[in-house]
Amino acid sequence: MSNSVFTPPGRPSWAAGSPPRKKRDWKLVGGVTAGILVIGGLGTACHNTTGAGGSSTATATDTGSNAKTGGTTRTVPHFVGMGLQSAQDAAQKQGFYSLKSHDSLGRDRHQILDRDWKVCSQNVKAGTTASTDTQLDFGAVKSDETCPAKDRSAPTAAGATMPDFKGKSVNTARDALRSSTSITVKDASGKGRYVLLESNWQVCSQKPPAGTKLSGQPVEFSAVKFGESCP
Repeated sequence: MSNSVFTPPGRPSWAAGSPPRKKRDWKLVGGVTAGILVIGGLGTACHNTTGAGGSSTATATDTGSNAKTGGTTRTVPHFVGMGLQSAQDAAQKQGFYSLKSHDSLGRDRHQILDRDWKVCSQNVKAGTTASTDTQLDFGAVKSDETCPAKDRSAPTAAGATMPDFKGKSVNTARDALRSSTSITVKDASGKGRYVLLESNWQVCSQKPPAGTKLSGQPVEFSAVKFGESCP
């Protein structure tokens, strides 16, 4: 007698035996899918937690950055008597980076080599608490010169009348006049020297004299070097 199982017509060969393979495969797929969903959910939760922390850290960093650019205040040091270069270094060390300098003698000389100049005045008083954005302006003279009792300003632009330029540097007198003015400068000592670096020469006399109406006429200056006496 055969051991084969009788299968009624119209029924598949596996109907009388074990469950269909296809159903077992669906159960397996369903289990794997559920596992993936659980893992995915955990991953999403972890990602959200990290994201919240990252956002908080970025905000804190941004806040710190804004605090730095919000205008830090520092105490302004005492610069008078220091070499100009040393004063600039000290200012930067304290956080002040907006720096300028001018000629305290009113000769409008440029401080090209700062180590050759010394500080006579500062626009912000020592000991003052100021924002590091504040511009510090140093009045200076050359290292071998004496600081004036008070900063001397260069002459203002001439108006309709001739200013009194006596004792002023030739270069500032020239700058105060209109650029179209014809100007002649002679050595007042009688030595016939050429007046080359006009910031080193001071006016002894002038034509036309102070108070004269300016109408485009030529201007003449006689001058000697600073440190020399006018004749």
